[in-house]
Amino acid sequence: MAEVAFRNVSKQYGRSPRVIHDLELEIGHGEFLVLVGPSGCGKSTTLRMLAGLEAITEGEILIDGRRVNDVHPRDRDIAMVFQNYALYPHMSVYQNMALNLKVRRVPQEEILRRVKYAAEVLGIQELLDRRPSELSGGQKQRVAVGRAIVREPKVFLFDEPLSNLDTKLRVQMRAEIGALHKRLNATMVYVTHDQIEAMTLGSRVVVLRDGYVQQVAPPLELFNEPANMFVAGFIGSPPMNFVTGTLRRSPSPHFVNRDGSLVCDVAANLSGREGDIVLGIRPEHLRLSAKGEGGFTAVPSRIEPLGSELLLYLDVGPDRLVGRMPADAPIGDGPLCLTCPVQNLRFFDPQTERRLS
Repeated sequence: MAEVAFRNVSKQYGRSPRVIHDLELEIGHGEFLVLVGPSGCGKSTTLRMLAGLEAITEGEILIDGRRVNDVHPRDRDIAMVFQNYALYPHMSVYQNMALNLKVRRVPQEEILRRVKYAAEVLGIQELLDRRPSELSGGQKQRVAVGRAIVREPKVFLFDEPLSNLDTKLRVQMRAEIGALHKRLNATMVYVTHDQIEAMTLGSRVVVLRDGYVQQVAPPLELFNEPANMFVAGFIGSPPMNFVTGTLRRSPSPHFVNRDGSLVCDVAANLSGREGDIVLGIRPEHLRLSAKGEGGFTAVPSRIEPLGSELLLYLDVGPDRLVGRMPADAPIGDGPLCLTCPVQNLRFFDPQTERRLS
């Protein structure tokens, strides 16, 4: 295990704009930290800087308090699992896993012990004599992870390791990587563009956008208390609904959308704010209500049955909302009455896009 620290780290390629801006980040002993964001946000570049595969432009990176800016990748005591399995096709699984240890002249008995241990952890003992061409995609990924485990590094780095797998296998491997972290109690840094991987694997998640950190928090905090509209829209599937409107305080605090078709009460603790505001409502927080119980009217434009639930695409005046309902929700023909609990409403500044407390 190891602690990792990024101190005011920036990355720039030549005269191009910076791809990483003043990154400040602490990763604790045994933590599983996930870097997530859209393509081009800088998450893989951050991982490669930690691995030593990219030189940093400014700042410093520390591993267990040791400055590693100028330390060669092989001397940083890290192991990296790539999106590409990078297995040698002419070698057996055992030889692929043992190769790095042989290059480092680790004694043969120790190599055998480490490879057997990694194979047991990953459930690939029966594959040690096979070659990569005889393996499935999931088995190849396990071998790639095993090759990292045998090095017994201070830090494991994963660069979108599951993106080449089909959906079912991705779910299975995600669970196995989570179990592996608990078993090894190792420091792991994981890069993905898949927010489901980020939410299910990470003890903390870093959301990146255009090289800037948007928020660092545990998964549920990201979901329930997003720092801004980008995080609120990126985390969650379907993403949070945003409705532009006005906050009024008379006769009591309430929100009104642009044409008055959506009106809802709000908590009275928005620091006395009035005027333009953006309302955020997660699809799972929309509730069906009976007429006369308050709320607002929405017209379903499309219904998507997903087995255990329904996705409703709803027109509310000029706004389009998405709602998530149980499969047996009483959705009839015509308009629906909807409400959302006050405690589940989130509000954002329309200029800064920051969430308002």
